[in-house]
Amino acid sequence: MKKILNKPENYVDETLAGLCLAHSDIYRQPQPRLITRSQKANKPKVGIVTGGGSGHLPVFTGYVGEGLLDAAAVGDVFASPSADLMTDAIREANSGLGVLLLYGNYGGDIMNFDMATETVDFEDDIRCTTVLATDDVASAKPEEAHKRRGVAGMIYGFKMAGAKALEGASLDEVTRIAKKTMENTRTIGCALTSCTLPAVGHPTFDIGEDEMEMGMGIHGEPGIWRDKLRSADDIAQEMFERLQAELSLKAGDKVSVLVNSLGATPLEELYILYNKVAQFVEKTGATIIHPLIGRYATSMEMTGASLTLCKLDDELEALMNAPAHCAFWRV
Repeated sequence: MKKILNKPENYVDETLAGLCLAHSDIYRQPQPRLITRSQKANKPKVGIVTGGGSGHLPVFTGYVGEGLLDAAAVGDVFASPSADLMTDAIREANSGLGVLLLYGNYGGDIMNFDMATETVDFEDDIRCTTVLATDDVASAKPEEAHKRRGVAGMIYGFKMAGAKALEGASLDEVTRIAKKTMENTRTIGCALTSCTLPAVGHPTFDIGEDEMEMGMGIHGEPGIWRDKLRSADDIAQEMFERLQAELSLKAGDKVSVLVNSLGATPLEELYILYNKVAQFVEKTGATIIHPLIGRYATSMEMTGASLTLCKLDDELEALMNAPAHCAFWRV
């Protein structure tokens, strides 16, 4: 294992310390593993909280910021934060109008956020709602979409819900927007190499030098198929077709396209993928709005990429274009 670190057990805490020092105008760490905005909003608004394991920067922590999230609870690498930490995150984000919990569809996170919700309801009278990101089409069939994992597409939920909250909307309205966004968002990824957890010291799975896996999850969950590495155009075509089968883009539609590096894949290769994906979108007659290419949701140093399509109507397009500011995304 080759990693730039000190002690594996300090990996997360030193990461967060460095993040807050580098971007002290954006992030604050009121207690270990809890990241909030450096300054609260000027007036009361619906709070938005997320949480999950480390190893995916900018997800989850990086999207705390103006027009985005208000707080994030941070776990160990690929591990859920505690219920107590989530409780404190909700309290930090609350300004009296309630708190939306927006996070990925993973068992540990659901269990701990549910316990946190019960605690703040009983002890603080804070009303919470929950929206789960379930955008990974490879993890379950459409008829079982509620079982799907939340991956890179959740950042669209952060963006739209954050913009709606800044408008002064109610908790119910912010929740509606988050649900609407996730219902119109689909993602699929592919992996070329594994990644190594600092505390483990060896790859999380084995894959041949000449192989790739389509549909692999961001923690190394099994995908749809494993075979010989294919060309960028072939990869782009299969990924687009799998998403298009559910979104059915057509003439007059608007869509945001996210081509995301899982960690080690360089921008050059992401733009090669985007070049082909954009051609496929054009053939449908749809228009691309606000394309995103880069590292938006990673899996440590995994080599691979994911493609996300977020279908927009006028309401979502306006929220997509609304101002937002964090260290990793500025509109």
